[in-house]
Order: sequence, then C-alpha cells, then structure tokens
Amino acid sequence: MSQVRLEQVTKSFGGVSVIPPLDLVIADKEFVVLVGPSGCGKTTTLRMIAGLEQATSGEIRIGDRDVTSLRPGLRNCSMVFQNYALYPHMTVAENIGYGMKVRGTTKAEIDKAVAEAARILNLGAYLNRKPSALSGGQRQRVAIGRAIVRQPDVFLFDEPLSNLDAKLRIEMRTEIKLLHRRLQTTIVYVTHDQVEAMTMADRVVVMNQGRIEQAADPITLYELPKNLFVAAFIGAPSMNFIEGSLERNGTAMGFRTTGDVVIPIPENRVAKLAEATGQPVVLGIRPEHTMTVDSSFPTIPLKVADIEPLGPHTLAIGKAGTAAFTAQVSAGSRIAHDDVINVPIEPDKMHFFLKSTGEAIGR
Repeated sequence: MSQVRLEQVTKSFGGVSVIPPLDLVIADKEFVVLVGPSGCGKTTTLRMIAGLEQATSGEIRIGDRDVTSLRPGLRNCSMVFQNYALYPHMTVAENIGYGMKVRGTTKAEIDKAVAEAARILNLGAYLNRKPSALSGGQRQRVAIGRAIVRQPDVFLFDEPLSNLDAKLRIEMRTEIKLLHRRLQTTIVYVTHDQVEAMTMADRVVVMNQGRIEQAADPITLYELPKNLFVAAFIGAPSMNFIEGSLERNGTAMGFRTTGDVVIPIPENRVAKLAEATGQPVVLGIRPEHTMTVDSSFPTIPLKVADIEPLGPHTLAIGKAGTAAFTAQVSAGSRIAHDDVINVPIEPDKMHFFLKSTGEAIGR
C-alpha cells in the first residue's frame, strides 16, 4: 500500500513560515497534482515527501511507515526533476541502471530491469546513446526510466515538462498518464500549469501561500470552485469577474453591476443566494459560457479592445463597465476594435462569491 499522508506538516526557513499546518491524504495508486502560482509551496511540499527538505513539524507517512525523519534513500520514493539530472558521460542504459549498480544489484538483474523500462518508455533504440544525442522528450523519458527501475512506492514529479516545447509537453502528458495506468503506482506531480494539472490528475490540489485552497477532481474544480482564487486559477482563459450586489424584487432576484446593468437570477437559485441579498458580491462567468445563440439569455455590453482568432472560435477582449472581460464568440463573428457588443450570459453557469471573503455562495 502506497498511501501518502501529511498530518499538520509545517515548514519554516529561519523565521519565515512557508507551509502553515497542512493536512493531505493521497490514496494508494492515485495520481495527484499539486498546482498553484510560483511560491505557493507546492515544490516544498513535494520535497518534504521526498526527504529533500526536513519538515519543521508534523508527520509524513508512506503506507504504514512514518518517514518524517528518514533520509531520502530510505523512503522508497523516486523523483523526476525538471532538469532531467542525467549523467552526460553515460549511455541511456547506464543512466537508467546506475542506481541499481550503486546498490550492488547483479548485472543480469540490471540488464533485465533496464530492458523492461526501455520497453515501457519506447527507448529500446536509444540505449547506447549519450544524453547529448537525445531530444528533450527522450531525455525526460530516460529520467522516468531511471525512476521506474527502482520500483518505488511513490513517484514524485517536479515540473518535469516545463523545459519542453508545447507539442512535446502534450505528448509527454499522454505518456505519463499511460505509464500510471501500466504501473498502478501512486504519483505526486507538481506543476504551475493548470491545463497540465486538469488533463493529467485524478485529483488536483490547488495551493496558495502554503495552504490548500481546494482539493478535488478536475471537473469539480472547474464547475464548483470553492472560492475566488480557485475560480480565477482554474480555466483558460480565466473566469471573468464583475462586482455588484444581489437585490430582491418580490420573489425575483437580480444581480446589479456597478454599471447598473441588472442580470436576472434563475428561480432555482434564488433561495440559495437569499442570505447574500444586499451584500457586495462578485459574479463569475467563464468566457466559454458567453458563446450562445439563445436570445432569452440576459446580456451585458462589452467594449472590445482586442480580438484573438483561435480557429474554432474567437476571443473578444475588453471591458464590461469597469471590469476586464473576455467573451468567446463564433469564429465568423464580424467584430472590430472599439465595437460595443451585447454579450449573452448563461444564467445556470453564473458563479457568485462574497466580496468580503471570496468564498463561493449559492452552490
């Protein structure tokens, strides 16, 4: 069993606390991605699991073992780094099998393990090459192969794709997901790229200033963000936000923007939002939920400042009142700079957050 458990784990550098008390359970065979902006604590958390950083307090368990004070080599974790960390004077086969050689494994066992890793990663044709003769994606596969032969309880990935170009990143994402299915091993993966996180993970842990803002499967994060931070971080292009307030008119409810545009609230959401009536709130709507032909939907005026044609659709970027706003429109739309267009809002796709706390309401 390769469950990873962090209980009240903290990390301080000198007098600076970078990880306040953190609790996280990663299930056996689960693929969990830690994601967040630079400096949010995701890499520090990963390095504490690996033993490369010592936790200031708290407990780290892998399976049934308390590994909090164990050195890295005794934790049975394999880590894949951003910079590959290959030995340039060794061949691919020697790089993959080096850890086994150091531990005194027989040559026959090393050759068998290297051949199996090469088969899994499609590296058979490159075993006699040096790293300098490989592409970035091939080098990363070698680094993964070196991790595989250790047969670890847990794989740890620290932004392994950030040095690759866009096409290779997509290919390697697929390869790592397939690898997880083949090996059925626990994976903890760190990235700053939310698209990478959403497409790879069983569960995504969104971090901010050392804290976990929300941990959930990708679709839940997208459809039911817990707060403004998660809503803004997850999704590309990011969610639009408009400040205003909720007001009642008999049994009806509307959201009034600071520009005095009133957007009706669907009847089935009125009861859940009732407690926030009269309070400053933030309406969130994703760009993809403004692309509709339903004439019954409410609209808001958008003054277009820029246009981004993306093939299947076009992004119209500008201001809705004083708020920055991006709308997704059909590819054939005839929109020019400085045009004012009426952007439809899908009522059932609106998100609401208390301005005072940033917490989601009416979920």
